[in-house]
Amino acid sequence: MKQILVIVPFPMSDENLAKRKQQLGSVQLSNDMEFTFRPVKAGPKNYISEADMVLADISILEAGLTAEVDGFNAVCVDTMSDSGVAALRSTLSIPVVGPGRASMLTAMMLGQRFSIVTMWNKWFHLYEKTVKDLGLQAHLASVRSINVAPDNQALLGGKEDDIFPLLEKSARQAIDEDGADVILLGSTTMHQAHTYLSSVLEVPVINPGPLTYKLVESLLDLGLSHSNLAYPKSPVPRDAMLHSMLKSAGDFDH
Repeated sequence: MKQILVIVPFPMSDENLAKRKQQLGSVQLSNDMEFTFRPVKAGPKNYISEADMVLADISILEAGLTAEVDGFNAVCVDTMSDSGVAALRSTLSIPVVGPGRASMLTAMMLGQRFSIVTMWNKWFHLYEKTVKDLGLQAHLASVRSINVAPDNQALLGGKEDDIFPLLEKSARQAIDEDGADVILLGSTTMHQAHTYLSSVLEVPVINPGPLTYKLVESLLDLGLSHSNLAYPKSPVPRDAMLHSMLKSAGDFDH
């Protein structure tokens, strides 16, 4: 049995964690894979400022530090910001996959120009950074937002009738006005909208979280992981310090 750790970027209750686990139901995976969803001990309330992004990297790094010794075969990071992915790759030998880069690179295999449809204008910086890092500016048709503050805990449950039409309208504008031929959901917190949008749009709609699950399945089947030359390990790791820091931060946050 292959064990996959999914790191959820916010502390949360078991009830809200179950909403994240629902992403597994939208993709067909091998019966030889078992997924464990682990929230971080502490972190930013949302991903808005550069200070938030530093906290996000640290919290996700700490949550995944022991993944390999805990017996996991791969790690998925459950945020489009890809926070902590590079840091964990410099710590672990097992595959570590985030949905941001994975979604954009997959879009380039499916079309010529993609648009990101998201909940909130304050998330634009997340996408702009990844697009710039990958050199995909010419292939980004647009980033469209319905500008509704997200609920990182309860997600879209109970708000479908209000939110889904707004997302459809933004996606339609991205296709008809901006020239997008692939749509990316801008957050794993939006996964509940994927089935609906796929049914009403004529272009591929990428659901970022489940994409990472399928990618780690493929990487494990192919015996591939990230390059140690690209992500060298620290000669003096500070794992104990990070664990202590996040335990204290978690106690403070509660």
